[in-house]
Amino acid sequence: MSYLAKPKFRHKGLEQNALGFTHRDYEGAISTLCAGCGHDSISAALIQACFELDIEPHRVAKLSGIGCSSKTPDYLLGQSHGFNSVHGRMPSVLTGANLANRELIYLGISGDGDSASIGIGQFVHAVRRGVNMMYVCENNGVYGLTRARFRLTADTGSKSKAGGINADSPIDLVSLALIAGATFVARSFSGDKTQLVPLLKAGIAHKGAAVIDVVSPCIAFNNHAGSTKSFDFVRAHNEAVNRLDFLEGREAIKLDQAPGTVEDVVQHDGSVIRLHKIRDDYDPRDRVKAMDYLQQRHAAGEMVTGLLYLDPEPRDLHAGLNTVKAPLNRLDERALCPGAAALTALNDEYRAG
Repeated sequence: MSYLAKPKFRHKGLEQNALGFTHRDYEGAISTLCAGCGHDSISAALIQACFELDIEPHRVAKLSGIGCSSKTPDYLLGQSHGFNSVHGRMPSVLTGANLANRELIYLGISGDGDSASIGIGQFVHAVRRGVNMMYVCENNGVYGLTRARFRLTADTGSKSKAGGINADSPIDLVSLALIAGATFVARSFSGDKTQLVPLLKAGIAHKGAAVIDVVSPCIAFNNHAGSTKSFDFVRAHNEAVNRLDFLEGREAIKLDQAPGTVEDVVQHDGSVIRLHKIRDDYDPRDRVKAMDYLQQRHAAGEMVTGLLYLDPEPRDLHAGLNTVKAPLNRLDERALCPGAAALTALNDEYRAG
């Protein structure tokens, strides 16, 4: 008997959405991540967002790369389409899938290592092309699966579990998304469900490249004081944990922060992350002002959360390429191969230039 098998019994009194689905219909397999991992909170928020949007699970395509974050698609929307690509290549696979069938809802789930390191070029090009997707980066600032190496989003001066100090400047995926031309840019915290769920719903509904960077603490390897993306790693039993390879479960950090306030979130190891939630009257329609605001708050030692930028008139990849309305994977041979005469006419246009 597998301890990962979910019971099939469903209580008749479970809340249903407009389609008659319950939360269980949007769930996936039981998570194998460490207890208290922020990534599981993001999975729960995605499930809630899809439930509230009355989305049919089979209309969703989930794609991921490599890393703890890329296990997330297995934990939600078990009846949807899914593809786990190689390290850093998820955006190009998602782009190809979107070109083939524009009628699906595309969720790209990645991590800061997958997006800001080997996949940074893929991330930038998918964003600048305006692929209609919601790209969620589960940002914990560490390579958890390879024993806590620094990721490119790790803060300058951060100390690794092995004792090394990060001397490099961090890459801010939110700022990068703004520069690359994303038409929806936001940041949130995995423990702030009140903020995260509406942002996810808005990102899914957005017709264009929507990027949401979610700070998601790692309880196992990013446990040093001074990190802004961390939990402590069982300080009282460190030697025993190293010998037994055992991770003590933690309660996920939760936050209910009022708009326009700065909240000092104390991690289990005593380190503090300063979250600045933007005011309700913040105008997200100016890209340059959004970038300036991010830099001002960063200089004050704060991490801005909320909807940072929204283009009210976005254009997606299909609009730029002027593709036909019908999904490309449904076109017949006649539509895809118009014949020698059409090819000759096209070549003549280039020769005339």
